[in-house]
Amino acid sequence: MKKPNDAVIECHGLTKHYAKGKISVTPLKDLDLEVSRGEYLALMGPSGSGKTTLLNLVAGIDSPSEGTLRVCGENIAELSRSRLARWRAHHVGYIFQLYHLVPVLTAFENVELPLLLDDMSGRERRERVEHVLGIVGLDDRMHHFPRELSGGQEQRVAIARALVTSPDLLVADEPTGDLDREAADAVLGLLRRLADEQSKTILMVTHDPRAASSADRVLHLDKGRLLEAEASNAA
Repeated sequence: MKKPNDAVIECHGLTKHYAKGKISVTPLKDLDLEVSRGEYLALMGPSGSGKTTLLNLVAGIDSPSEGTLRVCGENIAELSRSRLARWRAHHVGYIFQLYHLVPVLTAFENVELPLLLDDMSGRERRERVEHVLGIVGLDDRMHHFPRELSGGQEQRVAIARALVTSPDLLVADEPTGDLDREAADAVLGLLRRLADEQSKTILMVTHDPRAASSADRVLHLDKGRLLEAEASNAA
């Protein structure tokens, strides 16, 4: 397991309530958590345990009801909507289970999309896209459309898209859930290298113990509470 240096994620008393009809639901309750730079963390637990809620809070997609949350040195609950959008674009890369690629765009064009919001030259965008597609091993498939790629290749395009803005943090929601074992192992190996070689901090939700074993730490959530934290065999 990596030794802590500076915390990328700091949660103290983190709580989330929301209304479901006339009922108040609390998917997270008084959660304390610190994640260091370059740490690869897996979140496990049954459906409804609060895993995805925590992922969305950390990514700035949702806001906490109580407690404090600092991510990449910023108290994101205090940011305005416009500042939060800019913060998220530069600090967080989100990897989804079902890729969310645009079918009419090539792999290159899908990866380029987040950069279109930035003020940079076409040459710089091209260099960035080619670089991250090289990192995920798809520089020879950049002009292919999603329908021309395997599921594992589509997920690697999605990872390249998450990487292209050089974020500090990658959040991954069941990134291997729709893949066969061979493709899943390739994606997990890539995430492991991103943590080890580029010091990317990775927070991954998974139901798969084999996927979780690739991480530095495994956290178990149940009914919004942290039950245990253990080192995996990856370190």
